[in-house]
Amino acid sequence: MSTTVLLVDDHRMMREGLRMILDQAPDIQVVGEAENGRDALTMVAQLRPKVVVMDIAMPGLNGIEATRQIRAQSPGTRLIGLSTYSDKQYVLGMLEAGACGYVPKSAAADELLRAIQAVSRGDIYLGPELAKSVIERYVQRLNAPSSTTATLGPREREILQLIAEGHTSREIGEQLGISVKTVEVHRQNIMNKLGMHSIAELTKYAIREGLTYLEG
Repeated sequence: MSTTVLLVDDHRMMREGLRMILDQAPDIQVVGEAENGRDALTMVAQLRPKVVVMDIAMPGLNGIEATRQIRAQSPGTRLIGLSTYSDKQYVLGMLEAGACGYVPKSAAADELLRAIQAVSRGDIYLGPELAKSVIERYVQRLNAPSSTTATLGPREREILQLIAEGHTSREIGEQLGISVKTVEVHRQNIMNKLGMHSIAELTKYAIREGLTYLEG
């Protein structure tokens, strides 16, 4: 039986390139493509893919938060992070969100195929260099204070990302289907929880914590 795969990346050329690679594998079937994290949530519910290949740096709803929400709504779905970022902060962020593997976009095509085959078997996939970095980072995190991001709920993390990307309260409300007043209540709650008092502080925090990205 073929392993069904959903591709999630905000760059169409990247999705097309990935599909060409995966279409050559007889045991893999690409069942859909999503250009952002929010669309990915809908398509996972509709298509129930075995594996999701998830870009990290996407506007609106980043790959880490989308991974966290997909794992909550579809525990049987396996996720692989795919990104230009090989920094251990982002790798660990994806794994903590529930991803089972991580492949840099600079890797050879056969590495992605190996990753999909591994996670579909129930294994974890990391290349040797990434594995070393993740272990080092994990040890550091064990001895460091816990991130205050954990105190934020899923909606608050979404809104924090959109604030950091420069969206107004009205734009955020339109994207999420909520009122401007609700957005502003969430924003104030976020500031209270993080002990911050300005949009500039929130933006710096979001970038530092890997909730938003400057490039994809």
